[in-house]
Amino acid sequence: MDERRRESGFRERTRIDDARERLRGRVSTVERTETVPVADADGRTLAAAVTARRAVPGESRASVDGFAVAASTTFGASDRSPALLDADGDVGDGGPTGGARRVDAGDPLPSGADAVVPVGGAALVDDTVEVFDPVAVCDGVAAVGSDVAADQSLYEPGRRLRPPDLGLLRAAGVETVTVRERPRVAVVPVGDDLVDDEPGPGESVETDSLTVIRLVERWGGVAERHGPVADDAAAIAGALRDAATDADIVATTGGSGLGESDRVPDALASAGSLFVHGIAATPGESLGLGSVDDTPVVVLPGGPAACVVGAMQFLRPAATWADGREYEEPPTGPAMLARKVPSEPGVRTYVRVRFDAEGGQRVAVPIRTDGPLSHSSVGLADGWIEIREGIEGLPEGDLVAVQRWGWSP
Repeated sequence: MDERRRESGFRERTRIDDARERLRGRVSTVERTETVPVADADGRTLAAAVTARRAVPGESRASVDGFAVAASTTFGASDRSPALLDADGDVGDGGPTGGARRVDAGDPLPSGADAVVPVGGAALVDDTVEVFDPVAVCDGVAAVGSDVAADQSLYEPGRRLRPPDLGLLRAAGVETVTVRERPRVAVVPVGDDLVDDEPGPGESVETDSLTVIRLVERWGGVAERHGPVADDAAAIAGALRDAATDADIVATTGGSGLGESDRVPDALASAGSLFVHGIAATPGESLGLGSVDDTPVVVLPGGPAACVVGAMQFLRPAATWADGREYEEPPTGPAMLARKVPSEPGVRTYVRVRFDAEGGQRVAVPIRTDGPLSHSSVGLADGWIEIREGIEGLPEGDLVAVQRWGWSP
């Protein structure tokens, strides 16, 4: 790295949208597929179209609680002159002395029935059903295939299955589906001072990889930890090449800045390519993007907040694209800003907030931080406010959109 750059900082910072677009061109859709039981397919992305194997319902059923009848036996019925049907008789008898059977919604229709009189349209008196409201054929009935027809197309490739989808598939006789394999993400924490156990003087417990791995799992991928790796360019380059062998995406944590010990950018450039280093965002300015052997690499900063910002803005889109889906921004909810928040023009700012209540209204209270290593400012946040590049801060009392980054898509 140019020593002048170490001394002067990031003179040029790439805007988030531009950097994300560069990353988009390096991410390949996972073409590996597998067949899984429908019960295990929640959140999986279809790799093949799915059609119904059977009609739903497979037989005519009552769609309301009431009395199954032959519709012809109720013609002319009224409050003054109800149709009188035998509660114990055969529904198919027909005529004014035909039968009626009590059914609940979802019950199969008895033989001869072609309609259901709702509970409010009839009354059971001794062994006779008095019908006050006449019904037509198919009233109160879910006919065969009225919900789903046999061989009906249900879902196309690229759909990410949800729990209600699984219920429909099971009802339609689909037992297994072909889905894309989950994108594989290799997470490589970097730092001489990182330990997994009780830290000694000058050491820190490595936590970023845990955060990133669990986020990847929420986004539908699978993640594997490599390392930690020491602050040595050659060791980092070797770890990157090794991680890229079996991964669809590689993410590093830490060592991304301009300090003497920040060796990841140099190592990535030597092992493959580094096409972005420094983004116009805070926190997260030192994020980098590159590739090794055609595998995209997201270089995440080591601070807890900057790491999460980088993961949300770049690793999540990459995992989504690898899964064959389009990226969507996190959902937001409205809240009133408790106090003004400054921001730098030209820089996208992410403000951690906690929710409070005031006069029955949700209030977003910015969390004060004590530097880039503050875990509590991330772990205690209910959401984040995104201030776009063209806005110079937000005033107190402003109605803001709070992103819910804990959400699982």
